[in-house]
Amino acid sequence: MTEVSVNKLKIGNSNPFTLIAGLNVLESDKVIEQVITHCIEVTKKLSIPYIFKASYDKANRSSVDSYRGPGVDEGLRILSNLKKEFNVPIISDVHTVEEVSKASEVLDIIQIPAFLSRQTDLIKEAASTKIPINIKKGQFMAPEDAKNIINKCEHFGNKQILLCERGSSFGYNNLVVDMLGMVQLKESNYPVIFDATHSLQRPGGLGDRTDGRGSKVLDLARSGMALGLAGLFLETHPDPEKALCDGPCALRIDSLEDFLVQIKAVDDLVKSFN
Repeated sequence: MTEVSVNKLKIGNSNPFTLIAGLNVLESDKVIEQVITHCIEVTKKLSIPYIFKASYDKANRSSVDSYRGPGVDEGLRILSNLKKEFNVPIISDVHTVEEVSKASEVLDIIQIPAFLSRQTDLIKEAASTKIPINIKKGQFMAPEDAKNIINKCEHFGNKQILLCERGSSFGYNNLVVDMLGMVQLKESNYPVIFDATHSLQRPGGLGDRTDGRGSKVLDLARSGMALGLAGLFLETHPDPEKALCDGPCALRIDSLEDFLVQIKAVDDLVKSFN
């Protein structure tokens, strides 16, 4: 079974799960600090390996008026400072070939967005950095199609691969999670990450922005982590109603500890059977 090394962390389906958590997109300094400090505090208390996540430029927003973030240069500067100040690994997503080189100088994991998971040139550029890649399986893809993305990464010289499930399109404006699909992803022998909050989306459900079912995140996360996965991907915010992006899916930050206590209990139990 493959493990992916991120600094001192060993991410694998048989290991205690790693939490990848933070904001959907970089917001104010105050909000960023609230989220990263609380995530670090809680994960240290519960002995959960932790990676901070936030996008610096959300290029695939529903509306031209949607908040995208501070942009590539300013966003990477912020993430670099967070990495130095808090000594925590950082993951963020890339949308263009041109930004990959800059991003690789800061990020510990490069993320390929679900909508771009078949873009060969983007995967080639990300793979060529030789740093770990988190590939979000497209909402439009069958689990078995992930093998083609894996083959691309391996072809371009990178086997530091994480496969991320973030829900599948179910008609219009809705996503569902195929639990057996995640079992199929595990059969690749690469670590599987479950993005529980994005799986709760109702894309375009509010007309010019995405709706979601954030109140169901614990139910969905417990179900997914019962499969024995390498990690959980989670977005959290001090006030989801005021979040600048994907607030309807986010977990309120003051619920994080109680949430993770349950997720850790599920993960520990399932992996005790191995």
